Amino acid sequence: MAQITRPPSNPAAPSLKVAGTDLDYFNPKEYIIGGTTLTGTKYLDKETVIILSKLIKGETVTLPGDATANAIKTLWSNGLFDDIKINITKIVEDSVFFDIEVVERPRLSSFELVGVSKSQKTDILEKLNAKSGKSIINDNLYNSTTATVTKYLSDKGFFFTKVDYKTKVDPNAENSQILEVIIDKGRKVKVHEIKFTGNKDFSSAKLRKFLKKTHQQAFYKIFGSGKFNKEKFEEDKLKLVEKMHDKGYRDAVILKDSVYQYSDKAVGIKMDLFEGKKYYFGNITWSGNAKYSTTYLEKVLGIEKGNIFSESKLETRLKGNGNSDDVSSIYLNDGYLTFNVDPIQTKIYGDTVDVEMRIYEGPQYTNNRITIKGNTITNDRVVMRQIRTKPGDKFSKELLVRTVREIGQLGNFDESKTVPTPRPNPADGTVDIEYAVEEKPSDQVELSGGFGGGRIIGTLGLTFNNFSLRNLFNPKAYRPLPKGDGQKLSLRGQTNGSYYQSYSFSFSEPWLGGKKPVSFGLSAFTSSQKYPIATGGNQSIRLNGVTVSLGRVLKWPDNYFQLTHSINANQYILENYPGYLFSTGTSYNFNLTQELSRDSRDSPIFPTGGSFFKFTVQATPPYSLLNHTNYAIASDKQRYRFTEYHKWKFESQWFQRVAGKLVFKAQAQFGFLGSYNAAVGQSAFERFKLGGDGMQGFDFLQGSELIAMRGYSNNSVVPVGANLSQAQSSGSPIFNKYVLEMRYPVIASPSATAFLVTFAEGGNTWNRFSDFNPFNIRRSVGVGAKIFLPIFGLLGIDYGYGFDAIPGDPSANKGQFHFSIAQQLGGFN
Repeated sequence: MAQITRPPSNPAAPSLKVAGTDLDYFNPKEYIIGGTTLTGTKYLDKETVIILSKLIKGETVTLPGDATANAIKTLWSNGLFDDIKINITKIVEDSVFFDIEVVERPRLSSFELVGVSKSQKTDILEKLNAKSGKSIINDNLYNSTTATVTKYLSDKGFFFTKVDYKTKVDPNAENSQILEVIIDKGRKVKVHEIKFTGNKDFSSAKLRKFLKKTHQQAFYKIFGSGKFNKEKFEEDKLKLVEKMHDKGYRDAVILKDSVYQYSDKAVGIKMDLFEGKKYYFGNITWSGNAKYSTTYLEKVLGIEKGNIFSESKLETRLKGNGNSDDVSSIYLNDGYLTFNVDPIQTKIYGDTVDVEMRIYEGPQYTNNRITIKGNTITNDRVVMRQIRTKPGDKFSKELLVRTVREIGQLGNFDESKTVPTPRPNPADGTVDIEYAVEEKPSDQVELSGGFGGGRIIGTLGLTFNNFSLRNLFNPKAYRPLPKGDGQKLSLRGQTNGSYYQSYSFSFSEPWLGGKKPVSFGLSAFTSSQKYPIATGGNQSIRLNGVTVSLGRVLKWPDNYFQLTHSINANQYILENYPGYLFSTGTSYNFNLTQELSRDSRDSPIFPTGGSFFKFTVQATPPYSLLNHTNYAIASDKQRYRFTEYHKWKFESQWFQRVAGKLVFKAQAQFGFLGSYNAAVGQSAFERFKLGGDGMQGFDFLQGSELIAMRGYSNNSVVPVGANLSQAQSSGSPIFNKYVLEMRYPVIASPSATAFLVTFAEGGNTWNRFSDFNPFNIRRSVGVGAKIFLPIFGLLGIDYGYGFDAIPGDPSANKGQFHFSIAQQLGGFN
């Protein structure tokens, strides 16, 4: 039997004997293949392998010749075998019979990664595991695995990764091996230098600023470390060209770029640019506009002849800038649903570009059928009353966007998945609009423990944000409580045992009667503290109160305004309790509150635009001016039995997206507590306590308003010259506060919203209006993080450092950690 393992290395070899017959290499002879067998295979299809070899029965071959050598090369190139031999089993007259003997390569059962972190291992295996159980361990597998690993780590900043391999038998799988991938990541490389060539009008420093995510190393860049990320670099190249185009260089391109090794720790980047000339807008003409005049459209466009040519600016002014003052918006807000404008560059001469705005106005559309889908818990009418695109009205893009915002404000749906879909009916000029929503958890639980008054304080609070009072006696509606009508029910309890207890209840209905946006609210509370004193008896305070409110959305100046009226009745019972203007007695507070607010924020959790303001006036009857009591000689019991005051508060917030996801927030607050009669003086209650986290902890509803101010301990910001202990206990009649924040979101999903903040705050308190100075403030700066979880509300941690000392309390401003739970979104968020 002859055996050919490779093509003969010496063509002059004399012969090969087969069954007593010599194969004469100098006199080849043609044979017909009588048959071919395959030995050594267990997992591969034999017929397929024989077909690949082309040694097929009936074919003619020349022996000696290239047929056997070519068969070996072909089979070897598939990477399926560790060894291949072709045997001539016999020759019968002019027929030859072959046997192909192979050793199969093992299959891959799994990967084992060495040299990477747990999270990196998970990510890489996710990309590699599709090959497990299917691939043959060969050079192709090694090459593809190396490419996958190096690309992943390159995107993470590991630019000089080395990969090696070992194999071991898998005892649980026949003819299978485990491939051990040994990874040497090396160090994350940084960008040492970024060089440009071909730039004339743009300086290299300016071009580097256009690269927002790829930064050159510099000693002063504390946060921008300059780590190289290939994926982000590719994004930056596109942004660089866009920026050059925005500056008028419409022909600018990157001719070529390269990333080279600067050292074993750093890379360098070189980009060769073509700037081209700087272009300007020439003549801007309009065609197809009938609804609006050319003069008006030119004013809306805001681009004039001679301005620097920028396609992105042109696109923004034509088709959307988020403020509804672009050309498309004025049409879309007036029913022109199918409006389109196409800017055509009609002529380019020298450095000037003429543009024609070709407009298709189309017909005006009227809203027809409005539907909702996806609200599995919330009743249709609760969502429908938020919808501002009413049937019979002209279609309006602005009202469509406003409706999405209003649905999000309900708090019951995932804002990112509220999708409006207009479906125009050209035949009758109407449009059907479908709002797709997705429910999310909205109920909240507050379960916390704290330390106050020398004792542990426990708090349990439950808030049901989609409550249904009318289904209270319907067992089928419990989930676990009746839900779906958009009402809000809150229950809260706080205690440290027999010494301190506080309980509150509130209920609100945003649409009283269900036909108009008239809100109704009812709340009540009781709170008490009681301690025995050494001289006998007790030191105690009890507060009871109830509030009823009505509010309505206004149509003027616009429908973002809301006016709320409240009637409040509070009772204060003191026994030997210090810190107020009297220590023993009972006082009543009957007041009327008027609140005017406007909220145009685009999101209740993490606003990126819009504003919020609230102006509140609260007043009691002027008892001292209506009776005939001489308060100059009156007892405390007479003087404070009926609390009298007028209280003025103002708060404003403003949000603006700065760049990317970064958001700027500015906030200002002011409060003033006034009196009617100098003989009575300031009210003993309703004062302001400034400083700390602002949480209603051990001071819960004790007749004072707690105002957060990070960087200072709780209630520590007292008027200059005031008695520290007394001022902290009773509060102050005047305060103001300013906040500047930079916010950056790190999580944005239905299950959680989290963001980081850096802040600067300033604020102060005063006892007399004559001393009030809005610029005389205590200052602080700090950093923090907040997360909104639907079940817990807003949770936060901040670290602030106060710059201004508090006399009598040297530790009040020396760096403070502040924790917050379920703070009101209109205030300290």
